Amino acid sequence: MCLQIPGGWLADRFGGRWFCGGSVLLSAVIALLTPVAARTHIVILVCLRVIAGLGQGAFLPSVQTILAQWSQPKYRSAIVAINISGFDVGAVAGMLLAGVLCEYGFAGGWPSVFYVFGMAGCLWTGAWFLLCYSSPSTHPWISNAELQYWEREIGTVTLTARPPTPWTKILTSGPVWALTAVFFAESWGYLTLQMCVPLFAHDVLGYDMVANGFVSALPFLILVPLSPSFGCLADWLRAPGRLSTNLVRKAYVVIGSVVYGCSLIFITYTGCIRAVAVLLICLATSGSAFLFPACVANLHDLAPLHAGKLAGLAKAVSALAAIGGPLVVGEVTEQNSTREQWRVVFFLAAAVYAVAAVVFVVFGSVDRQSWAEPIVNDDEMTLQIADETANKTADSAPGNATE
Repeated sequence: MCLQIPGGWLADRFGGRWFCGGSVLLSAVIALLTPVAARTHIVILVCLRVIAGLGQGAFLPSVQTILAQWSQPKYRSAIVAINISGFDVGAVAGMLLAGVLCEYGFAGGWPSVFYVFGMAGCLWTGAWFLLCYSSPSTHPWISNAELQYWEREIGTVTLTARPPTPWTKILTSGPVWALTAVFFAESWGYLTLQMCVPLFAHDVLGYDMVANGFVSALPFLILVPLSPSFGCLADWLRAPGRLSTNLVRKAYVVIGSVVYGCSLIFITYTGCIRAVAVLLICLATSGSAFLFPACVANLHDLAPLHAGKLAGLAKAVSALAAIGGPLVVGEVTEQNSTREQWRVVFFLAAAVYAVAAVVFVVFGSVDRQSWAEPIVNDDEMTLQIADETANKTADSAPGNATE
C-alpha cells in the first residue's frame, strides 16, 4: 500500500520494465531465503515478508505502464482481460502445486514450495529482461516498420513523452476518484470471496477440507476463460457503429456489481441446498469478469501517460478494502459463524458494490483528461523526439551497420 503511488510514478518516469521485473526477482529471491529464515528466527522471516510486500508496490502500476505503451486502444479491453486472467491462472496453479509439494516435495515438504516458486521466478525474470522492454521506442530489436506501426497507433509523442505529473489535477479529478471507488469495491468483494469462502463453505455449508479446497478454487478457475471472453466482447461492442466506449464501460461496471451483489445476497437464502450455494458463489465471482477489465482499461482511457500513477493511487486506496474486508468478516463472525452472521457480511459487500457502481455511472468518464494530454509544444520534448528520430535514421542508413 505504501509504495503503490511512488511505484506508479517511478514506472511512468523511468519505464515499467525494470520495476515489473525487479519486483518479481525480489519476491523470488525472498522465497528462496524463506525456509532458512523460518528456521533461524521469526524476526528475520517477518522482515523478509515486509521487504517482499514493499517490493510488490511497483508491480501492478508498472504493468499498466507497459500495457499503455504496447496495446492498441481498440483492443485494450481484451488485452487487459487476458493480462488479468494470468493472475487467476497463477493463483489456482499455485494453490494446487503448493498442496502437492507440501505432501510429496523435497527438503521436508513445505520448504520445497518456496524453492520451486523462487526458482521459477528467477527463470521468468531472466526471460523478462531479455525479451521485454518498456515501450517500442526503447526496444533494441524492433524494426522500423513495427516502430512506425506503433507510432501510428499510439502516437510518437505518447511513446516518448515523460511529462511532469499534475498531482493536483489528478487528486481533484472526479473521474479518477469514481474509478478508484470501483477498484475499492472490486478489492473488497474479490478478497471477501478469496479469503472468506473457505470459512463459509466449512462453517455454513459443512464441506470437509478436500471438498472445501475444490469449492474455494472453482470460482477462480471459472474466471480464467470468462475474463478474456468478456474483454473481447467489450472491444467488439465498442467498435465503430455499435456502442460508445462510455456506455460499454459503465454497463460492465453496473452488470458486474449487480451480478456480484445479488449472488451474494441470494447465497444466504439457499437453505441446505449446497449445490445452489456453490453455483451462486461462482456466479458472484463471474462479476469480476465484467468489473475488472472495465476499470483497468479505464485507467488508459483517462490518462495513458499517467497509467502507472493512476493504478498506484487506485490500488493504494483499494488496499484499505483488503484490510477492512477481512476485519469486518472476523468481527461479525467471531462469536457465531452462522448463516445470519454471514448474511450481514454479504449484504455489506453488496452495498459497497452498489455505491461504487452509482458513483462511477454519475462521475465516471472515458474521455482523455485535459491534464493527461501530451505537451506537444514543449521545446525540450520536441528536441528529444527529433534527436531520437535522427539517431534511428542514421542507424538504419546503408553503410552504418556495425559489423
